[in-house]
Amino acid sequence: MVNTVKLYQALLRATMKLAGLRPRKIEIEPGTIMNFWAPTQSQNNTKNAVVFLHGFVGDGMMTWHLQVLALAKKYAVYVPDLLFFGSSATGDSRRTVDFQAECVAKGLLALGLQRCTVVGFSYGGMVAFKLAELQPELVESVVATCSIPAMTESMSKECLEKLGFPTWSELLLPNSVSGVKKTVGSHRLPRIPNRVFKDSLKVIFNNKKEKAELLEAFVIPDKDFTVPEYSQV
Repeated sequence: MVNTVKLYQALLRATMKLAGLRPRKIEIEPGTIMNFWAPTQSQNNTKNAVVFLHGFVGDGMMTWHLQVLALAKKYAVYVPDLLFFGSSATGDSRRTVDFQAECVAKGLLALGLQRCTVVGFSYGGMVAFKLAELQPELVESVVATCSIPAMTESMSKECLEKLGFPTWSELLLPNSVSGVKKTVGSHRLPRIPNRVFKDSLKVIFNNKKEKAELLEAFVIPDKDFTVPEYSQV
């Protein structure tokens, strides 16, 4: 039986290609491969560049395909899959937001990008803030939604208590259909067959061990957090 989510992903890949983007697998370092949806060489020379970083559920094209369709004609759009999402993976043991940002920066530089605006959602917003901090010559500005520069232990505890979950893994890495519904829940969830939720467990919520490690690493002790100084401001 065809996996409905895989079928949807095939349609999204066709949509991304129609918008002028192609998948590019960049070897960041030995054992670390990051996939970027990027414009062809003939399209990216004169346009301002925009980089979209996805959140913790889904990958780049699933999160940003509508924005790609809206902006690809006027901008050079880049959409990476963060490590352990989509087609990106690493054998490195590092799981921090810093490492994600370093890999994105190296990939963008390998693609010839010199200056860009970075748009980040949720977890991707945290990576965007770190990218701006580490690579001010690359990142001109950041647009972040549903995000913060860093998640401290006290903030994490307060958020989880309000959401009613003991850990981030239980919220963002569901093991059942009911769990998926809670993860993607909204005020009024549209009628979606349970089969779609079952299929998503096999495709979207994969690499659970590594993703659980990412969730552990993105929470930092309160004493380790200082408000970053961004030279772009």
